[in-house]
Amino acid sequence: MNNSDELKPSQISSADEESIGRSSAISRRGFLRSAALATVGAGTVLTSALGAKKKFKPPKKKVVVGGHLWVYAATLPGYDPTPALENVFADFTYAGIEALELMDRALRHDDAVEHIGNLSEQYSLPILGTSYEGPMWDRTQHAAILEDAEKVITRLAKLGGRTFGTSVGQAPKPKTPEQLDAQAEVLRKIIAMCDAHHIVLNLHNHIYEVENHEHDLQGTLARIPDIKLGPDLNWLVRAGEDPVDFIRRFADRIVFLHLRDQKADGKWSEALGEGTTDFQAIGRELHRIKFNGDAVIELAHEKGFEVTRPLRDSWKMSREYVRATLGY
Repeated sequence: MNNSDELKPSQISSADEESIGRSSAISRRGFLRSAALATVGAGTVLTSALGAKKKFKPPKKKVVVGGHLWVYAATLPGYDPTPALENVFADFTYAGIEALELMDRALRHDDAVEHIGNLSEQYSLPILGTSYEGPMWDRTQHAAILEDAEKVITRLAKLGGRTFGTSVGQAPKPKTPEQLDAQAEVLRKIIAMCDAHHIVLNLHNHIYEVENHEHDLQGTLARIPDIKLGPDLNWLVRAGEDPVDFIRRFADRIVFLHLRDQKADGKWSEALGEGTTDFQAIGRELHRIKFNGDAVIELAHEKGFEVTRPLRDSWKMSREYVRATLGY
């Protein structure tokens, strides 16, 4: 959903790494274990910054329904959601959202692990993962992208995150074979970073990846055949793609979903269920393929839109709609 700021090389000192390690509010293994045990409803343990233990009950099912915080970041300078994080945690907890998907910007602050970890513990809301974007087709920016990705992935791992929704960046024109080669090259390196931290990278699409007969997406798949997908179903609709057909064609590699709704006029609805997206058909296909990844609600507002209700209520309505319509 978001557009990336220009990436700048940065370094983390050994002292900074030690500080981050001490301040981690949630054990990565703890949340990985919670996901693994979700189907049997077993509890897991969250480790606080002070070393205290707190019991946390994961969802009693395979599919975790999380929330992405774009709608908060969209109105903030640089699309940085950090100033709104406490509101995000409070709203998601109220609405019954089961986990939080961050944005890369929130993880670039030196105190991100401590700050986010404390909120995660306070609200008993685990960190699912983060979205990430960079101009990966531009080989001249690879060094900066890799340095930045390593920082974001390391901090995400300390917070217990396990998903890395990656957008490859839009080029001025459809990407050339050379640009697609460069894109795949840096993606492989980021996938290796994620693997080292038991984090799964998934390709997150906007319109540009799937327009022109899926030129961008197919270019990546041709070069990295086993890469996982995390489609944004609403961007598929806006690109003229049928989300049900997309789910059917890529069933064996879809591990993540972004859920958003829009009205008949093509504008985003305030909550899921208030638009015309055929989530009933989407739900039937997801169950047919036995989808067992993560489903993340991402609310968004058109420019100048004025909300008609508190945002937390739109989250709650959306969460209830996913439960009623998709069964998750």
